[in-house]
Amino acid sequence: MKQNGKGRQIFITEFDLERLEEMISSVEQRSSRDGRYLAELEQELTRAEVVPSEGIPPDVITMNSRVRLQDLDSGEELEYTLVFPPDADLEKGRISVLAPVGTALIGYRAGDRIAWAVPGGKKKLKVKKVLYQPEAAGDFHL
Repeated sequence: MKQNGKGRQIFITEFDLERLEEMISSVEQRSSRDGRYLAELEQELTRAEVVPSEGIPPDVITMNSRVRLQDLDSGEELEYTLVFPPDADLEKGRISVLAPVGTALIGYRAGDRIAWAVPGGKKKLKVKKVLYQPEAAGDFHL
């Protein structure tokens, strides 16, 4: 679903990978409504370059990062924080990693373009800026 050129490298911290794999296992066991997005998330994780939290570039979207996005069709700018499903609250801009846009964001960098299928076509966003990344701020266990 994500498109930014074939084979675009994405990054993930060891800590996020561990927590995401745990979440995937627990969701698979419960078979929740989020289950349909698990395969896509798992696919993203298998192609990601895993790095220590201290070594992640500061412009990479990690869990609990706050980002500014631009809708490439409307020009509208949006801000989201990428969170685990229990912390999701769209009214507060907290989007689950299992939501289509959340899965599309993990591991991408400022400047990247992301496209994914939505009912009625394709949604296209550009990552304008990573406003807050826990690792860059020294918050290695958020």
